[in-house]
Amino acid sequence: MHHPEDNPWKITSQKNIYDNPWINLTEYQVINPSGNPGIYGKIHFKNMAIGVLPLDADLNTYLVGQFRFALNQYSWEMPEGGGPEGTDPLESAKRELLEETGLKASEWTEIQRLHLSNSVSDELSILYLARGLEQFEAEPEETEQLIVKKVPFTEIYRMVCDGEITDSMTVAAVLKVQLLLTENRL
Repeated sequence: MHHPEDNPWKITSQKNIYDNPWINLTEYQVINPSGNPGIYGKIHFKNMAIGVLPLDADLNTYLVGQFRFALNQYSWEMPEGGGPEGTDPLESAKRELLEETGLKASEWTEIQRLHLSNSVSDELSILYLARGLEQFEAEPEETEQLIVKKVPFTEIYRMVCDGEITDSMTVAAVLKVQLLLTENRL
């Protein structure tokens, strides 16, 4: 599909508003595509968002439950975490899977790349399918109070379709894996 490559936004100045080890917020003074002045705020994430959908030989997967501070609510998700810029995202995926579930996988497939909120951030997400699972000891981070449960894939698919799971990376991974299963590509 053809699309224009020229950026219609012109930046006239920029100011660093906030910075911590995980995110940076910059405010830009801009000339918008219609030629009028305005502002634009951009959140830069210093980590890639990494998601792993583990799937065992019996088509069970593992959900991680935790209270999400930013949402002020509990969320059921696949194992997820951050991969620092400049590091191998697959190594980050392996680390997150082990930390959160105690699982190691012998087969890894990248199944999707997503921009999670592209109107205000540059956050990139990479999603993996992990197969050939072996159970070891989980090693959660101190900020994580996690509940891990083994769930048939058909159940997690139903939870996504019924809106019980709203985490975007989990929704995307589950729908992609369901498509791969339907098309006999797994």
